[in-house]
Amino acid sequence: MYGRVVGAGTTGTGGAALAATGIWINSMALVVAATTLLAAGLALYKLAPRPRRRG
Repeated sequence: MYGRVVGAGTTGTGGAALAATGIWINSMALVVAATTLLAAGLALYKLAPRPRRRG
């Protein structure tokens, strides 16, 4: 009985930690993806042939 309660508590804590880690990794992946997309967009914008107003 006591072992079962401890097991449930450990599983709950592990699950919470796993969920927190997953959220953290997910947010990091979102930041990396956003940065990559932004950099790619800037590169395309700079490389794209378009009429230049200056020089």
